[in-house]
Amino acid sequence: LNIKIVNTGKKTMTGGRIKRLQKMINGKRFMLTYGDGLTNQNIKELVKFHLKHKKIATMTVVKPTARFGEVFLKGSAVNKFEEKPQLNQNWINGGFFVLNYKIFNYIKNDSTMLERKPLLSLVKKKELLAFKHKRFWQCMDTMRDKNILLALLNRNKAPWKKLKK
Repeated sequence: LNIKIVNTGKKTMTGGRIKRLQKMINGKRFMLTYGDGLTNQNIKELVKFHLKHKKIATMTVVKPTARFGEVFLKGSAVNKFEEKPQLNQNWINGGFFVLNYKIFNYIKNDSTMLERKPLLSLVKKKELLAFKHKRFWQCMDTMRDKNILLALLNRNKAPWKKLKK
């Protein structure tokens, strides 16, 4: 396992940050995470999926827990209520990727956002696959998110941690 942390500057966009690593990566497949989420995703399964399908990019997709309760109505009558359910319809970008070196052909410079032109171009060319992760995933974008994660950790119920017996 070879992990490198590179400071690419505060103003460099997500695609530009990757582009700055091109020489370091030197023609190899690599993994990428935004670093603001925790998961119990099986990385070996993600890589195996990516290799099997031979596409330029594989993105982990997740169904996060809704921030608010969901109310189901029949007219004005509430016929079902779920407090903070896991979303069932929409998958979102979970922020964990396996990328083929060809991704650099889609990234122009520091101002390129990975999530815009590069990924949208890969969608059009059918070169972006979704790896569906159905277990634990939680972002940490706000103090609320941090408190959720700390509460799990403090209760010894952190799904992202392997508990040793």
